Amino acid sequence: MRTIAPNSIYRCYLDSACDGTEKGAAQGNDTLNVSKIHFDELAAAKAAHLAAKQEGREGKLAANSAHAKKGFVRPENRVVYVEFADGKSDIRIPYIQTKLSNGDTILRYVVDTELESTEQRKAIRAPFIAARGENAKTQLEYAKEGIITPEMEYVALRESACFLEQITDPEEFRNKFHTSEGVIFGDGVIKLERDKMSVTPEMVRDEIARGRAVIPSNIKHPECEPMIIGKHFLTKVNANIGASSVSSGFKEEIGKLKTSLKYGADTVMDLSTGLEDLSGLRSAILRASPVPIGTVPIYETLDRAGGDANALNWELFRQVIIDQCEQGVDYFTIHAGLTKDLLPYAADRVMGIVSRGGAIMASHMMQHDCENMAWEHFDELMEICRKYDVSLSLGDGLRPGGIYDACDEAQYGELRNIGKLARRCYEAGVQTFIEGPGHVPLNRVEENQRLEDEYCNEAPFYTLGPLVTDIGAGFDHFTSAIGATTIGMHGTAMLCYVTPSEHLALPTPEDVREGLITYKIAAHSADLGKGLKQAYNIDHAMSRARVSFRWLDQFILSFDEQNAYKIWRREMDDEDCLSHDAAFCSMCGPRFCPMRLNRRMQAKYPSPKA
Repeated sequence: MRTIAPNSIYRCYLDSACDGTEKGAAQGNDTLNVSKIHFDELAAAKAAHLAAKQEGREGKLAANSAHAKKGFVRPENRVVYVEFADGKSDIRIPYIQTKLSNGDTILRYVVDTELESTEQRKAIRAPFIAARGENAKTQLEYAKEGIITPEMEYVALRESACFLEQITDPEEFRNKFHTSEGVIFGDGVIKLERDKMSVTPEMVRDEIARGRAVIPSNIKHPECEPMIIGKHFLTKVNANIGASSVSSGFKEEIGKLKTSLKYGADTVMDLSTGLEDLSGLRSAILRASPVPIGTVPIYETLDRAGGDANALNWELFRQVIIDQCEQGVDYFTIHAGLTKDLLPYAADRVMGIVSRGGAIMASHMMQHDCENMAWEHFDELMEICRKYDVSLSLGDGLRPGGIYDACDEAQYGELRNIGKLARRCYEAGVQTFIEGPGHVPLNRVEENQRLEDEYCNEAPFYTLGPLVTDIGAGFDHFTSAIGATTIGMHGTAMLCYVTPSEHLALPTPEDVREGLITYKIAAHSADLGKGLKQAYNIDHAMSRARVSFRWLDQFILSFDEQNAYKIWRREMDDEDCLSHDAAFCSMCGPRFCPMRLNRRMQAKYPSPKA
């Protein structure tokens, strides 16, 4: 069994300081580096930090002595594997199991454990792909025939195992959401009974067969681990990355991919343009990515046309699509629903067309006074995608770029066209999902989901936000997360993250991190709103940690552990924290803390439900 070093964020701080390899606090740095902490609880770490500043190497001895007296157990992470209990399948899915300081454990869905090599990832899907044979069908075609594929079994396990808890005292704090029936917890291996899973393979098959879910996995991208996008499953998050001729480059984009994986992007779109070796960059991204990779093929088509929209044609566009299919791209954004008759409605807007892909298509249509080439050649486009089981993400080239333009005829007219195309995809056996806005006032966000369900036969919805105000420049990851949480609660299957750089610049790696954390919070909040029972478990674990003042557990259960620690420590008095008896935070202080009152209240009043 492969393991992560226990709680890898708490590495030895003073050991390195003692052997001269780490300067840190001993040289007067007042910042306690949480990535170097070795101790079992923060109070001891803070004590060591102060001691190291004053006494240098002698601080280590003092800290270890304090730790030995207290005997606190730190939380830790390790990789475990989830399997079917019946032994009828050899599918094993890596998960992160967090063991909290009170002995409870909880499983954390991760997209990359950073332990698998490219070859190991390929080995997961290679048998799945080989079993399809030369005349392979798409996941949608198999589902329509009632067949459960290995990919469907894989995603059922992935969805069901998320946030599974093993609680040492199931009655502690009136546990409401604990769901471990049919779960066998072993040492490093967790087995699920098929009929007790929250998401069964049969459910996955049926949702795909109805066109309400997709598994985007090109047969040419064997490194990709199967994942599902659909309204009845965990809300997914996409991260956009991409180099351009004026900003970023090969090295930076691979770095952004790694950041995206670290913070939980379920899919990544490569929007690179203007590079000399665009194909080489995309190939490197695909070979390094365990999550589906999407592109907007018209971007590369414009590059091949020398940046001249007038030189675009279907033959060139078609070749780009084939080349990207052969590389392993898992889904394409195609702006095929932006038809010629909708251009006057776009011209009547304040913001006009803000989608780059939509603008390229519109420019070609205007220059040649012709119809959208993707609309006219859609049957051929579907045929190519079906061959590779590439999913089509039908793009909203007329998404509103400002609140004033939201929900107009340009937007909804295109959505109706997209619905017609989605039905054609379904009939042809091509997996399809639908892209959505854009800027939408909060009171009309639900309307967008309702109309997408109506026009597009409940195909999975994939939205950019929506942003609920236009005046959040520099903070549009927040303005969009408000809309994203709302539309996710009403059924949107995947959220496209927005970074602080939206409307302003190409995102930096730090922007990617902030955008992803913000959107993982939005997606999880949407899952709570959708009533996904297993989603409640991690919140319940956090509540139990808070009421018990288990600070380390609170940090590790957060989306950004180090940031949570940094904020907690910022205003806490060092003297109050030395013994880890800080049964308060700096908000209320030590004199009166409601959490301590709750203990007395629970002792005095029996549960009304008892």
